[in-house]
Amino acid sequence: MAFSFQDMVEEARLSAQALIDYGEHFFNPTVRLGVTGLSRAGKTVFITALIHGLTRGGRFPVFDAYASGRIARAHLAPQPDDAVPRFAYESHLRALVEERRWPNSTVDISELRLVIDYQRPNGADRTLTLDIVDYPGEWLLDLPLLQKSFEQWSAESLALSREAPRAHLAGEWHAHLATLKPEAREDEQATLAAAKLFTDYLRACRDERFAMSLLPPGRFLMPGNLAGSPALTFAPLEVPIGGHAPEGSLWAMMVRRYEAYKDVVVRPFFRDHFARLDRQIVLADALAAFNSGPEALHDLEAALAGILDCFNIGRSTLLSSLFRPRIDRILFAATKADHLHHSSHDRLEAVLRRAVSGAVARAESTGASIDVVALAAVRATTEAQVARGRDKLPSILGTPAAGESAGGEFFDGNTEVATFPGDLPLDPEPLFNGRDAFRGLATEAAERSDFRFLRFRPPTLEREGTEPPTLPHIRLDRALQFLIGDKLA
Repeated sequence: MAFSFQDMVEEARLSAQALIDYGEHFFNPTVRLGVTGLSRAGKTVFITALIHGLTRGGRFPVFDAYASGRIARAHLAPQPDDAVPRFAYESHLRALVEERRWPNSTVDISELRLVIDYQRPNGADRTLTLDIVDYPGEWLLDLPLLQKSFEQWSAESLALSREAPRAHLAGEWHAHLATLKPEAREDEQATLAAAKLFTDYLRACRDERFAMSLLPPGRFLMPGNLAGSPALTFAPLEVPIGGHAPEGSLWAMMVRRYEAYKDVVVRPFFRDHFARLDRQIVLADALAAFNSGPEALHDLEAALAGILDCFNIGRSTLLSSLFRPRIDRILFAATKADHLHHSSHDRLEAVLRRAVSGAVARAESTGASIDVVALAAVRATTEAQVARGRDKLPSILGTPAAGESAGGEFFDGNTEVATFPGDLPLDPEPLFNGRDAFRGLATEAAERSDFRFLRFRPPTLEREGTEPPTLPHIRLDRALQFLIGDKLA
């Protein structure tokens, strides 16, 4: 689409905000770290574990400033944005440690400020302010809509919905769509029905059995205070790209509401939050994707490429700091590494690296640093060797949450079980082309039992002497080193 006057106004506002931020950060070095991911990827747990580890003590041998004892103190401080909800760190930590349950998922944007007092290698005392911005990845996937007309978005959404496995899930919506005539007079009831069926289709795609990731508009799945508003009451139509909607038609009504969605939801998020980020971590539940098959992996690949294309990336300079900040480091993290034996962690990382390979090659040409890691911000399992006949299989031990079931067995939330995760392939390519498939977790007793989607409870923490308990993790320190290690050097 052409560069509009509205785009010019937005650019001017972003430049003005960049100047303000630069002035504030000149005497108080600050990093704005964006934390996002697609649904159930573990954003809330990641932030909670990060803050807990830095403020109360953690085991971070790879995080150089921490391991070398140069971090004197890390503490929470009032956040800078009064209009943004505070990240509920204390209640999330209580859920993890005292109640042994995973905190609720992110449904809105939130923020928290962490102040780190540290010593540089030359002995000079310094302070780094880390502003952590937590937001749903589904919102990020809305940003490309700013450059698409309603007709373009409709064509892309419909084409996607006719591919497997989406086509089966879109049946009711497609049937209703066939009854609509875009040039007919606008009809509120028909629009409401279309929006509901389209939302039901998006929700079905997100189910863990299918694990689709590319599901814009994001607010349809997490509407918040916009539930029921006209800005969230529209759906794709069978209309030609480049066509013009007749005045007063159903088509014109959908166009108007689609544009309202961009004005009310997408542009404010981009302007007020996203465009001001310095560093970014994108969490992805790659396990859920390849448990669901190559279609889900390809969908994750497309979603992550779309996410990376949204970032204004490149090496930060004084000029970019003054007129348009750039994200100069992005970390993609495959979560739930604790659902696999450590021998497969590098292979899990390879799967995610394969999923983002094309987009990463484009981004690195701008001078940005991009990395991939497999991690578990809070490790819910331990490892063991389990005998099966004469063999000893590398297995994991964990406590499934109450109500979870697998192979006809229901768990009470207190019983620990051993599962054999299996080995991921050395080459991730077969997972993407369908020649191979990860079978998921299987019990030691029967391979027919399906443990692929089993949810383990957070671990029981034990104190060591008078020291406060630490949250066990996998490679959280590596993530910290990449994201902020250079700022503490």
